[in-house]
Amino acid sequence: MEGGRGHGARLRQAVRLRGPDTGSALSHLEGGLSGRSYDAEALIGLDPADQRPLLARYDLEHAGRSLTREAMAARRSGGLWRWRELLPVRDSSFITFLGEGDTPLQPVRWPGLARLLVKRESLNPTGSFKARGMAVAVSRAAELGATHLVAPSAGNAGGALAAYAAATGVRATVIMPADAPAINQVEVLITGADLILLDGLINDCGRLAALVRDELGAFDLSTLKEPYRVEGKKTMGFELAEQLGWRLPDAIVYPTGGGTGIVGMWKAFAELEALGLIGAERPRMFSVQAQGCAPIVRAFEAGERFAAPWEGASTAAAGLRV
Repeated sequence: MEGGRGHGARLRQAVRLRGPDTGSALSHLEGGLSGRSYDAEALIGLDPADQRPLLARYDLEHAGRSLTREAMAARRSGGLWRWRELLPVRDSSFITFLGEGDTPLQPVRWPGLARLLVKRESLNPTGSFKARGMAVAVSRAAELGATHLVAPSAGNAGGALAAYAAATGVRATVIMPADAPAINQVEVLITGADLILLDGLINDCGRLAALVRDELGAFDLSTLKEPYRVEGKKTMGFELAEQLGWRLPDAIVYPTGGGTGIVGMWKAFAELEALGLIGAERPRMFSVQAQGCAPIVRAFEAGERFAAPWEGASTAAAGLRV
């Protein structure tokens, strides 16, 4: 750490990968429901057609020319950015790399299971998989000209945003429930971001984030309100396939807040199949939520297409209280 801006501190200068062109095969953005196409070089949040999430799409034929099993075996550094053809940043000088990605799979003994592996996401730079999403989202936002980023957070996402924004050199505002864990609040402050504590839940923080966006011109990095946090988190799916010899596990159990990670992994599997790196088989996906905040589980069990907010959310797992 170094002496920081104002009353905070900031991270040392981030490691920046060499070379002007990453080889990204990003082609366009696509409305997840509308199917409409949009220019990927515009700084855009939700689909203008229906205010639903946008997805980054790639020229997979082009990506497949260099992204092969042999090529990946030779790329032993760069963390999640090893998968650069299927990530959105085009100019490598905008990549903020703090060591995120390439986390190991650790065998764990569990009664009744012949083989259980745990992906050690706590080894990411800010202590959780949220580093993946923010590394890519912040890097791409900076590449597209953003100078102020904002997001609500119930825990680890805020610290990840603050850290990557500091390393990138852009302003960050994080809005947290007033009862968010103290350690997460401190993480935001020591990296120099602006922290706003709000009496309420994460959806209340989201409304304030939208106000900061509209009044101060910040770009909103809220969960599934921009297209690139998914891109960072999908690299968990890429890594699982590679680490298991280009086969997918029988099942993936995923602690779920907003669900960006599970969406990202499913997207990753489709892209790997299109490249011929894996087959059509898919794992069973288990979305796990706390009893006191389970909007995804409730929607799934009710056969609903969309998940409604959970009123009066309460759980000791702060990051799952969404």
